[in-house]
Amino acid sequence: MGEDPANGTLSEQDTVALIELMFFAYRDFVSDPDEILGQFGFGRAHHRVLHFVGRDPGMTVQQLLDILRITKQSLGRVLKELIDKGYVYQKEGESDRRQRLLYLTEAGEELRQRLMGPQMNRIRRAVALPEGNAAHLYRKVLYHMVSPANREAVRDWIDRASLLDDGAKEGAKDRG
Repeated sequence: MGEDPANGTLSEQDTVALIELMFFAYRDFVSDPDEILGQFGFGRAHHRVLHFVGRDPGMTVQQLLDILRITKQSLGRVLKELIDKGYVYQKEGESDRRQRLLYLTEAGEELRQRLMGPQMNRIRRAVALPEGNAAHLYRKVLYHMVSPANREAVRDWIDRASLLDDGAKEGAKDRG
């Protein structure tokens, strides 16, 4: 795909082709988890809750709402179902008892890992290109697709969640 040499940007045709590739990549990226979620009667909202709670155990409901940008009512339905079926549990905040802190159960962490497995394989396959730094370039492109007003919060989340990742796995096992 070429750049328009007159202004250093992609041509409309190349830009549309990238948009279409993004649609197709996303369709296939979510297809494996969608199939697994269907076996449980869950949807993509359940997947997002499992993913983010698993990445940051003890996050508040408000933090999750800020990330997902869905209504309290929508999140409430999904959380209730995940709690009732034994995938998520909540505790009162220690400093503020009105806060609800969210955690995955062992079954929730197992499901999160099962959902993430095929997606990790797709990403690893995609960035295993001969150029060598495809993962860095891919991350940079995705980061710059985030609205400028949201980039700092996204960068902070990625940095913090990456540090928390090892502890999240251990914490889920301990809480079973």
